[in-house]
Amino acid sequence: TSVFVTDNSQAYDLGCSLGEASLIVANQTNAIDCEIIAVDNSESMIKQCLEHRDQKTHWICGDIQSVDINNASMVILNLTLQFIDPNERDALISKIFKGLQSGGILVLSEKILLNDAAENACMVELYQAFKKTQGYSDLEISQKRTALENVLIPDHQSTLHQRLSQTGFGQIYQCFRCFNFVSYLAIK
Repeated sequence: TSVFVTDNSQAYDLGCSLGEASLIVANQTNAIDCEIIAVDNSESMIKQCLEHRDQKTHWICGDIQSVDINNASMVILNLTLQFIDPNERDALISKIFKGLQSGGILVLSEKILLNDAAENACMVELYQAFKKTQGYSDLEISQKRTALENVLIPDHQSTLHQRLSQTGFGQIYQCFRCFNFVSYLAIK
């Protein structure tokens, strides 16, 4: 984190949920003068985040698409883009890109559809089996899948990469993949 977060900059955690990524950034940038702006549209999650008050982090309940991004050395989108209307995703990524400093980084983690249908089906099946090993019942897995249907709309992996490259990110690195989840580091 401190490799990319610079003095006198801002780090954004868009779709911060319970603020875990924001807290990691805050802890790893103690010696750096930066402001962390953590945004989520869930009032109950932001209320829980406020229990972790620190002087660097500003917790905001709001729509990530409405947040102004300025002087950013880092932006985190952790399992968030998949909940944005697919037709509005490019605009959000473009807004992030414009608000990043030169050398700034977008950390993007998402559930994806793999381009090969057989591989995608296999990864979904393996992920569901993994959930069972973590104590989830078949009913819980099914209910979660139903609840997210038509709400969580993943991109194909190639589409996600294309969104980043067409926006202008010069360096795009896949730094993690497990089952049908991927993380990218995209550097301006």
